[in-house]
Amino acid sequence: MEQQSPRYRIALDDFRRARRKAALQEVVSRLTGHDNALLSFEEARQRLKASGEEKRGLQRIPLKSIIGSVGRYSDFNRNFLPRKNAQLLRWAKVKSVLRDLDEMPPIQVYQIGEAYFVLDGNHRVSIARERGLEEMQAYVTEIHTKVPLTPETDLNDFILKSEYAEFLANTNIDESCPQASLNITAPGRYKLLEKHIHLHQQQMNAESDKEVSAQEAACDWHREVYLPVIQVIKNRGILRGFPKRTETDLYVWMAEHQEKLEENLGWSVGVDDVADDLVNQRGEGIKQRLTRFVKRIRAAIIPPILEPGPQPGKWREDQLATHAAGHLFTHILVPFNGKEQSWQALEQAIRVALREESHLLGLHIVENESERESDFVKSLAEQFEARCQDAGLVGEFAVDVGGIASTINARARWSDLVVLYMAHPPESQISSRLSSGIRSLIQRCPRPILTVHPTSRKLKRFLIAYDGSPKAKEAIYMAAYFVGRWEASLVVLTVTENGSKPPWAAFRAKRYLDSQNITAKFIHKNGEVGESILKAVEEEEIDMILMGGYSRKPVAEVILGSALDEVLRNAKQPVFICR
Repeated sequence: MEQQSPRYRIALDDFRRARRKAALQEVVSRLTGHDNALLSFEEARQRLKASGEEKRGLQRIPLKSIIGSVGRYSDFNRNFLPRKNAQLLRWAKVKSVLRDLDEMPPIQVYQIGEAYFVLDGNHRVSIARERGLEEMQAYVTEIHTKVPLTPETDLNDFILKSEYAEFLANTNIDESCPQASLNITAPGRYKLLEKHIHLHQQQMNAESDKEVSAQEAACDWHREVYLPVIQVIKNRGILRGFPKRTETDLYVWMAEHQEKLEENLGWSVGVDDVADDLVNQRGEGIKQRLTRFVKRIRAAIIPPILEPGPQPGKWREDQLATHAAGHLFTHILVPFNGKEQSWQALEQAIRVALREESHLLGLHIVENESERESDFVKSLAEQFEARCQDAGLVGEFAVDVGGIASTINARARWSDLVVLYMAHPPESQISSRLSSGIRSLIQRCPRPILTVHPTSRKLKRFLIAYDGSPKAKEAIYMAAYFVGRWEASLVVLTVTENGSKPPWAAFRAKRYLDSQNITAKFIHKNGEVGESILKAVEEEEIDMILMGGYSRKPVAEVILGSALDEVLRNAKQPVFICR
């Protein structure tokens, strides 16, 4: 055929137009990060662990389902537009001889799932796509793989599917546990699942008299390890914070996050706590992003002493979400410095832990990194673990570097209660209150605090000072818990200060306690709140005082002082400060 015929020249113009479109799509692809390359059939066959093939004969196939090629995957883009000018003559020649596209000879393709790869006829596909055809005749050979492809599979999807295929080939979890669905959206994470299954297999072998196969271990891991974590993800609605991710993504992220947290903290961390922290730190929802932004702004402009701390009731809300049935204080944080006073705090924490079946978290704070591995610190760790073991409790010891109050506050969120010796109670002078570490700790601590004194022993008779404030409501909630759980007795104190009695305070307290089937003794006093509490403690032979934290704004508390400060300075009994 004459190469300068009108049909050939038109075909040349069509090719150049197709090349310009391909170049524009290449620019868009680079800007958006969305890959528009064809996939290699041979790479797909190998990576997806092809197990056989089957001839399907002549069929009409959708052109948009062709996502790759056997040998021409670098010559055309995903829309089968030519990527190289070297294709000009061949492309134009093929098009110029095709007078009727409906009579185009069938192409040859391989099929993997719902996607196709061209074996013969790449230029015909390109020309058909350029002319707007939607289907073509093709001789189809189906390739069998465990992981099918779809027409939407791009390069990133392909990498994920190939990793999934390798994972299935190594674990056979699709055969031992057909209901397992383990879809991941980020490359490189299936190796972590393999590692978890391997460790689970080792544990099963250690506990069994016979050798456990990898296939058996994979199914048992899915049932005993994977699904419980997924249930936490579902119960907490965590996926709402990661709208473009899968449950398996969250499992992997939680596992990685848990490992990092435990390495940094030196303590084990529960799945619920890991889930909460992951959402707070990496949640992709608008609420999580806004919360992190606000926290950064507040930290930059508000001095720590003026930070108002968590909202009243937030701790109780979190506890009810994660401690639906059982004890409230499953993890108790005990900061100590090795002095006799701090060991007294540990002894008090042990008494609480025995009632609450708690896990004890010991914390020693040093000024610099060089002190972490000192003989003194090692001795503290040994003594702490020995005392926990003697009491029949699980204890974990950690060392951290930093300021005492700020470090305890940062660590408290991994516990349910902080128990500490009241070595330096808040003083009465304004200048001292501004620099008081214990005031900063109480103000900002996200968990309740139990202060300890040398006389702290039995915890049988409690007093709550109730004024109807939000934090006092938290205190009466805790009072009801202690009376009901610990079989203690309760005294409820209301105080008239400066001639004004909190309206209905005693009535509201009694109504709540009655609703919980709790019987209490109600007393009332006139005068200063702090002084009235201390008198009532002596008269009623109280073992522990329950109070809300600071109720005024931080500036007002620093200037005016607080009844809580006075109680902490003068009481000889432990004080449970509610969050």
